[in-house]
Amino acid sequence: MKKLFALMVAVFFLFGSVTFLYAAGTTGEAKALVDKAAAFMKANGKEKTIAEVTKAKGQLDKGDLYVFAYDLTGTVIAHPKNPKIIGKNLLEVPDNDGKFFRKDIMEGAKKKGSGWVDYKYLNPDAKKVEAKTTYFSKVDDIILCAGAYK
Repeated sequence: MKKLFALMVAVFFLFGSVTFLYAAGTTGEAKALVDKAAAFMKANGKEKTIAEVTKAKGQLDKGDLYVFAYDLTGTVIAHPKNPKIIGKNLLEVPDNDGKFFRKDIMEGAKKKGSGWVDYKYLNPDAKKVEAKTTYFSKVDDIILCAGAYK
């Protein structure tokens, strides 16, 4: 019985540590990261911002919390986790539930300037599809985004 209890305690601490080490970003942090990217763009211009957003582990890439950017047509112009999608228009690509969330981002950015969109997306750290909420903000002719996994 003592061995079983010791094993249960060890498993609890092991999984507790793993959970502690994997701390997902929050919605407040996602908005703050987009605001930081917008300030970076105002100070450094569009080209330097796109380069910084695309930089893996740069100042706008914080693990599962990272900035990515679209032009006003829905073409990905910067992404630190998946450079293969840069230059692709993904408006007609839905999430796993069939939601065309990029259309919602485009429409919201053009009408309101900023806002939130919920969808499902591959978490690059957890390596699985999870619910995500993304904050977007139109700055000049690009849309800066960062999302928090729920």
